[in-house]
Amino acid sequence: MERLIIEVPAELFSPAETAMREGVFDPGPFTCGPDEFVACAPFSYHVVLTNVGGAILVTGTVSGEARTSCARCLDDMTVPISGEVEGYFIIEGEGQAPEDMDEDEFDVLPESHEIDLETLLMAAILVDLPLVPLCDEDCKGICAQCGASLNEGACDCAAVVEEDDCVGKNNPFAALKDLSFD
Repeated sequence: MERLIIEVPAELFSPAETAMREGVFDPGPFTCGPDEFVACAPFSYHVVLTNVGGAILVTGTVSGEARTSCARCLDDMTVPISGEVEGYFIIEGEGQAPEDMDEDEFDVLPESHEIDLETLLMAAILVDLPLVPLCDEDCKGICAQCGASLNEGACDCAAVVEEDDCVGKNNPFAALKDLSFD
C-alpha cells in the first residue's frame, strides 16, 4: 500500500497562511492491543495546514467505521471512529518548539517539505478506539464452561458451575460461608 504523503505548498511558508486537504484513506487491517480491526470502507479525512510562525500545524478529523470482535461475547461488531488529527512540524531554521512541548509532540519538517499524513491519521484513529470493544454495555459475554452466548439466555451448566464454585471444595473461601460475625 502506498503511503499517504502531502507536500507542503510554497505559499504555506508565509506566516498565517493555510491550506486544506481532504480525501479518503484506507487503513487496512490494524491492531490495538489484543484487538484486531478491519476498516468497513475507506476512512474520510479533512485536514488544515497552518503556518503558525516557524512551524506548520496540521489539524483536522478522520472518520469511518471498523469491524472487530466484542471483548466479552466475541460477536462481530462495528465501531464508529472519529479521531482528531494533530501534528506540529517545525520549519528548520525558522522556528523552535514551544517550551511546553515534549520532544515526542513535534517533528522537524523534512527538506523535501513532505508530511507523512498516514502516520497522523493512524494516530488519531488509534486514540479514538475503545479500550475494550463491547457490542453493548450490558453484554453478558459467554459461558466459561460451554462457550454459549449468555446474551441469548442462560445455559444449563451456568447454575451447576455457580453452585459448585460457591460451596464446592474447589472454592478456597467456602469455609468462610459458615462463619458467624456476631
